Amino acid sequence: MDNAPNLYYKQNRLKQLRAFCHAARHGSISLAAESLFLSQPSVSLQIQALEREFETTLFERRGPSIKLTPEGELLYKLAEPMVEGIDKLHETFASHLGRVEQGVLNIAAGESTILYVLPEVMKRFAQQHPHIRVKLHNVTGRDGLAMLRKDDVDCAVGSMLEVPDDLEYRPVVTYKPALIVPKDHPLADKKDIRLEDISPYGLILPPRHLSTWRIVDLVFRQNGVSYQVALEAGGWEVIKKYVELGLGISIVTDVCLTGEEQLAAIPLDHYFPRRSYGLVLRQGRYLSPQAKRFIDIMASVYAPEGDMDMAHARGSIAFDALPGEELGEDPNSF
Repeated sequence: MDNAPNLYYKQNRLKQLRAFCHAARHGSISLAAESLFLSQPSVSLQIQALEREFETTLFERRGPSIKLTPEGELLYKLAEPMVEGIDKLHETFASHLGRVEQGVLNIAAGESTILYVLPEVMKRFAQQHPHIRVKLHNVTGRDGLAMLRKDDVDCAVGSMLEVPDDLEYRPVVTYKPALIVPKDHPLADKKDIRLEDISPYGLILPPRHLSTWRIVDLVFRQNGVSYQVALEAGGWEVIKKYVELGLGISIVTDVCLTGEEQLAAIPLDHYFPRRSYGLVLRQGRYLSPQAKRFIDIMASVYAPEGDMDMAHARGSIAFDALPGEELGEDPNSF
């Protein structure tokens, strides 16, 4: 009989840890309750039971929001992989038997990544795993990272410069900057383009607050060359169309060039840095079998024999951009 209380707590520990982990991810008891389809008092009681058992405070309460204490951070680091492992045990078991046949895969990415980087990856994934439902979340960089930290998505795909300690960035493919002009433009047949050659012509650039404009401005200023802006427009497809119409010329990353445009593209990597795209994962996160298959397929598309180490070698995080903008917030940044 003396062991009955301990047995009770052990039997309920998974529920308690699950409630605790969801609260830690969301920074909110009410959001944790919503994600678990439980009442708010039920989640609060589960967390309080853990605090009594460990004789510590796991959260600082700040009105409607909560923040992990140092003890809470430690418990979250230990408990979260176990909770995810148990919750996805069925899928993992099926995967080890060679059956990754169903489930859901959530991916966060910006519009440019979805349009230019992921199509072949998604095509192969659908062919190999037709019964796995994929949700592509078209989000800005900051929103994508927030979803990743809350485990609302399995992974994110995009471009990063500064990588926070809680995230992992695996560059997979690198693209070059290029000047695009109409095919009948005076610069169309020029091989070695200098900034002085671009200076007389109006540039089509994304809005001024985004990083591409700042990079262009920085490069021209560092080289002591003036430039002029003919038009502000957001999105590579819009910019390419307006360049085709002769409304100006532009500087883009060649990931957006399909070869079907009525444009001439001249490399500019002797002035502007290259841009890498890759996978963004949360450190220590349990990866579902679906996510692992997606990562393998992405590596096989962009690296010979699916070698992710080779993909690392191809990636180059050498462009100048602002933290949080690269993962989709600025589709033109490089």
